[in-house]
Amino acid sequence: MKSTVLTFVLLVTSLFGFAQEEKGITINVVIDNVASDEGKVLVSLHTADTFMRGGGIQDLESTIENGKVEFTFEDVPAGTYAIMALHDVNENYRMDYEADGRPKESYGMSGNEMIMGPPNFADAKFEVENENLELAIRF
Repeated sequence: MKSTVLTFVLLVTSLFGFAQEEKGITINVVIDNVASDEGKVLVSLHTADTFMRGGGIQDLESTIENGKVEFTFEDVPAGTYAIMALHDVNENYRMDYEADGRPKESYGMSGNEMIMGPPNFADAKFEVENENLELAIRF
């Protein structure tokens, strides 16, 4: 009898363990100072390994309404990340530059540090732990 009860308890416990699959964190991003509704805003969630090296681990895009866009990154595992955003006015999916090397299109990143020169991960990084996040990015 004890072994039957023990077997039943172990079975139920293991079923609950599989049923409670852990989901990652949700990161909501708002950008509300886009210069115009032309084009799209592109955002990428990056690790230190992907930052400034092409696409992120999640890439999203949105049309712009009244100078505002909102994005949601879902099922993000715990870790250290940065978000980069670009107002891609001509929708060519890349940053365009003036002849002197300055960006033609607006951009921003988590941390909202706007420095001379290329962005760096240390200024943009944030931690994902066990709670959903709300971030605002400025261009």
